[in-house]
Parts: sequence; C-alpha cells; structure tokens
Amino acid sequence: MNLTAAAIIAQTITFAALVTAAIWYAAPWMKRHSLATALTAPLWIHAARQIAMQIFSARKFGFDVPLGLAREIAWGDVVGALLALTCLWLLRYGSRWARVAVWVFVVETVVDLVNATIQGIRNEVFTTANGVTWVILNFYVPLLWVTIALIAWRLVAPDEVPEPSIRPDATLNALNVNR
Repeated sequence: MNLTAAAIIAQTITFAALVTAAIWYAAPWMKRHSLATALTAPLWIHAARQIAMQIFSARKFGFDVPLGLAREIAWGDVVGALLALTCLWLLRYGSRWARVAVWVFVVETVVDLVNATIQGIRNEVFTTANGVTWVILNFYVPLLWVTIALIAWRLVAPDEVPEPSIRPDATLNALNVNR
C-alpha cells in the first residue's frame, strides 16, 4: 500500500471516531456547561499546536515540503497555540473580551488549517510523511478540525446555563473563605 492511501484510510477512521465522540459525548457535555467551562478542553488541545515546529526537523530528514510552506504551517500553528492560551486565560478570569478572542482564534485556525490542507494536497505531503509527521497529519490534524468545529458550534449555540464567575477569588468568596 502506498503512503497516500494509508494516510487517507487513517484520516478517514480518525475523523469517523472523533466526529462520533464529538456527537455522542463532547457536544452534549459542552451544551450543559457554561461557555468558559465548555471551551476549556478543546482550547487546551489547540494550545499544543507548537508541535508543528517539528516540520523543520522533518524536512531535514526527508519530508519534502518547501521551506516557505513549512514556515507558513509552523508559524500559523504557533500563532494558533498562543491565541488558544490567550483565550484560556481570558475565559478563566471572566474577561468580557473572551468571546471576541475565541472568535479571532476560530478564524485564524480555520484559515490556517484550510491553507495547510490545500498546500499539503498540492505538495503531495503524504508521499514523504513518516514518523511523528505522519502521526500529526493523520491523528492530530483531524483532532484540530473536530475541536475547532465544536468551539465554533458552542459559540453560536444558545446558552442553557448562566455564565458563572470562575475567578479563583470568586470561588473562595462563595465558600465564605475570605470572610
């Protein structure tokens, strides 16, 4: 079997499993929780996107992708990771800017993933992907697509629960610890 066929099979199974888990477990759970709580787990998945910097090592060892594209992919994911962390901080401390920041993150991520997908197809990346690069392309990238869809869905879904304050000091106040 050639590498492209193997990658297509792996990605198809990965997407099927992740979409199933999202529909059966993640979405119902996210709908029952506040926006800040619901978005935390998928944002943490995106906070690890700096793994894309591995592309420079992969190029040195045979991953045949142009340097310009490698830079686009790597830096797009670094920006995505930093935005995810920023969103986590803003949500954690109840900032009124959190929702705006998450939308900026969603737009950046979709643009980055669409660009990387189109360029990857044009450059036939599956023909030389191996090792960690193959795992990233066939398991982590589908996870990024599914979680960004969940994040965008949760942003537009009506809130079923009121948005609580999740500031650490608010929890202590509610427990009368600071009084």
